[in-house]
Amino acid sequence: MCPVNREGETPRHPNLVTRDTSTETIRDPSQVLVVGRSPVNRVVISKIVERSGLKPISESPDTAARILRSLIPGAVVLDGGADNKDCDNLMSSIAALRRASGKSQPPVILLSTKNGTTESLGLSDIIDVVVAKPITPERLQPVIDRLIGR
Repeated sequence: MCPVNREGETPRHPNLVTRDTSTETIRDPSQVLVVGRSPVNRVVISKIVERSGLKPISESPDTAARILRSLIPGAVVLDGGADNKDCDNLMSSIAALRRASGKSQPPVILLSTKNGTTESLGLSDIIDVVVAKPITPERLQPVIDRLIGR
């Protein structure tokens, strides 16, 4: 028997969500979208996501918007780069997903070179948590686990 998760879907049969008349989107809470310009940082983040028992999808900011049109991940991890602006072009896509879900789903983590909260750093209200760099499992994994609800 396949276990049922909190969204009422089984691992083999994810929920299909229709956002408009032409687009079907798969909701998969076990997948985490990892977005960043640096391939090295994406690999490091993906390994930390895997330690939480989740499946990372690693994309550059330019290709991540395409993924968000077909998948609602369990969480999104954004590597903001030196100025926290590397992933700004994705904010409207993420905001649309969150509005469609009726709640703050998927949760969004921003990896930043600066310490602080979303308000103190002047970031979008779409960002749920800011994790300061350097990226380490001790800093990032507990945040992922908490936001995904594991």
